[in-house]
Amino acid sequence: MSRRPMVRPGGRSARVQEAVHTAVRELVAEVGRDALTVPQVATRAGVTPSTVYRRWGDLKELLSDVAVERLRPETPPDDLGNLAADLTAWAEEFLDEMSSPPGRAYIRDALLGDPDGGNGGQCSAYAAEQIDVVLARATDRDEPVPDVETVIDRVVAPMMYRILFRPDGLDPAYAHRLVTGLLTEQT
Repeated sequence: MSRRPMVRPGGRSARVQEAVHTAVRELVAEVGRDALTVPQVATRAGVTPSTVYRRWGDLKELLSDVAVERLRPETPPDDLGNLAADLTAWAEEFLDEMSSPPGRAYIRDALLGDPDGGNGGQCSAYAAEQIDVVLARATDRDEPVPDVETVIDRVVAPMMYRILFRPDGLDPAYAHRLVTGLLTEQT
């Protein structure tokens, strides 16, 4: 079971989480991920190491928690006026972000420090939420749309497999081909 704490917006728990997350991001940039230690993070965040261990268990779980937060989309997908354009733009951006060196590191951290799979599920939920926005817009325009799970199976899953295991050829054209293949089958 994940040790990620319940966080109340604006409470001490939220302040500690933000301080620790900020410390992790800063220290990774300064010393690198492999040199990172819980005592370094605690000192930078202004908390005790026991606070970090109590809330996150170990460094892997902390890195996983930070990764999930970093993988959360900050803005809704672009609205370009039709499903093909919207979904292609989203897929290209998703592929670019996830296949970048920081994106791959976040994916690895999200999965390695999460033995029960909750963080992986949260990352999947972020993608599903973004896809749902794209599909809802298309529905509002009376366009035929696939369901979210079909988009995940036909677009997201192949991209993630390639990012993790066969990273060659990951360019916008690959994302475009996946979306085109999906939408061609839907009509």
